[in-house]
Amino acid sequence: MNAFVKKIRVILKDKGLRKKVGFVLLVLAFFRIGANIPIPGIDSAQLANFLSGNQFFGLLNIFSGGGLSNMSIMMLGVAPFITATIIMQLLTMIFPKLKEMYQENGEAGQQKFNQISRLATIPLGFLQGFGLMTLLERQNIMPGLSAFDKFANLIIVVAGSMLLTWLGELIDEYGIGNGISLLIFAGIVAGVPNTIKQLLFTFEYSQLPVYLGSLIAFIIVVAGVVAITEAERPVPVHYAKQVRGAKVYGGSATQLPLRVNQAGVIPIIFAISILLFPQMLANMFASSGSATAKIMVKILGGFMNNLWLYGASYFILVFMFTYFYTAVTFDPEQIAENLQKSGAFVPGIRPGKPTSDYLGKIVNRITLTGATFLGLIAILPIIMQAITGVVALTIGGTALLIAVEVILDLIRQVESQVVMREYE
Repeated sequence: MNAFVKKIRVILKDKGLRKKVGFVLLVLAFFRIGANIPIPGIDSAQLANFLSGNQFFGLLNIFSGGGLSNMSIMMLGVAPFITATIIMQLLTMIFPKLKEMYQENGEAGQQKFNQISRLATIPLGFLQGFGLMTLLERQNIMPGLSAFDKFANLIIVVAGSMLLTWLGELIDEYGIGNGISLLIFAGIVAGVPNTIKQLLFTFEYSQLPVYLGSLIAFIIVVAGVVAITEAERPVPVHYAKQVRGAKVYGGSATQLPLRVNQAGVIPIIFAISILLFPQMLANMFASSGSATAKIMVKILGGFMNNLWLYGASYFILVFMFTYFYTAVTFDPEQIAENLQKSGAFVPGIRPGKPTSDYLGKIVNRITLTGATFLGLIAILPIIMQAITGVVALTIGGTALLIAVEVILDLIRQVESQVVMREYE
């Protein structure tokens, strides 16, 4: 407790930290205001009726930060940017030059990579916005709009999504924490009061064991996420002694910490983004008269309604994306090369390729543990829904996974800033 109070005092006393924290709070407040400004021509009663108990739009509402439930100017949220990022990350596995630009050209290469992702966000935003608004129009949520009004609304929601992406990058530059993740987290927190209200109004004493079991499961999920996120596999590293003149340098020993879950919350976000597409397609073509469209809707509808098939797909996607993102962000060859250049080596392992193979083998093993555990806790709420029949638990569980990861990352960054100030 004393350590916590001490850190709060450091934040309050340090002008730079106060500005960073204040800037993040200001951006989040601006975001929440924008998430409550609706686009023109919305039937609020029909919208509330359509969204009630809809699992798909509950998940989509997470990415919009609650903007979808209000049909706000920010109803797309950061979903187009996340989709663009997924596509770009996949392309790095196909095109070696793109991977080289991302990994080997330093900060300039990453900035260029991010710029391409931003440009790709615009057409994806138009595509997702058109599909979503077409679906809502067929549900009589946006009745009687002219073609000009529809196009104007599409421009507004795409601009709102790009504004959110820009705000997230401003947080990265001038604030603390990952901007995009914090915006998603803000939307999750904003939805907590409504979730509690829904549970209270639908509460029955006969379901008390179900709610208690859900609470215990959530606590286990939080503890599991914290344990896996903080878990590390230390690799011993020694520095060779170097004689320069009359002085001897090096000869020290340290450790290279390899995190069990290198990818963090990204696999969850990627997996949900992929799962949203078939559900959106099914909703878009539900009212179509085409025989082919009806067959596709029937197949996609069966996939969505089969919780075990849906859960298995969710688990596989989380598992695969954990390995994929780890492979993109962690390069054993580059680390082995850096160790060799600095005169460091792993005891018992030759420098160069043997070190790279050794680090790759360790990362593959610990990522297996992290990916399996992350996949299991991702589908745990779905299993609970299948057992209890409470749809809200699925949405709350997914949001909980993202929220815990974002909070842990934010705590680490705040602590690093505090330690740096204390050292100075």
